Amino acid sequence: QVQLVESGGGLVQPGGSLRLSCVTSGSIGTFGIMAWYRQAPGKQREMVARISSGGLKDYAETVEGRFTISMDNAKSTALLQMTNLKPEDTAVYYCAAVRRRFTSVRIPASAYDYWGQGTQVTVSS
Repeated sequence: QVQLVESGGGLVQPGGSLRLSCVTSGSIGTFGIMAWYRQAPGKQREMVARISSGGLKDYAETVEGRFTISMDNAKSTALLQMTNLKPEDTAVYYCAAVRRRFTSVRIPASAYDYWGQGTQVTVSS
């Protein structure tokens, strides 16, 4: 059974950095796209960053220039480097992955095959 496991969340002060990791367990081969989503209390889940096996990347406007997504497709892992964190970045961050290859990296959340359980990120002084 394939599982995505996130780690790296925690409490950080505004302006600080964190690196989230998403590791895959179970035999899966490679993914077409891996992504990070987040959900803050009382808000809808939103896309944060996504990357294709071909290296295409897409970021939410709110994190552009501060967050960097990368993927090791051979290992089916994804990283999210977060810098200059703000209180509004506080949320549970989820990793998602899909096997299929798409022509665009901008696919809906419903297209993902697998989701992790999430890791809490809290930005507060």
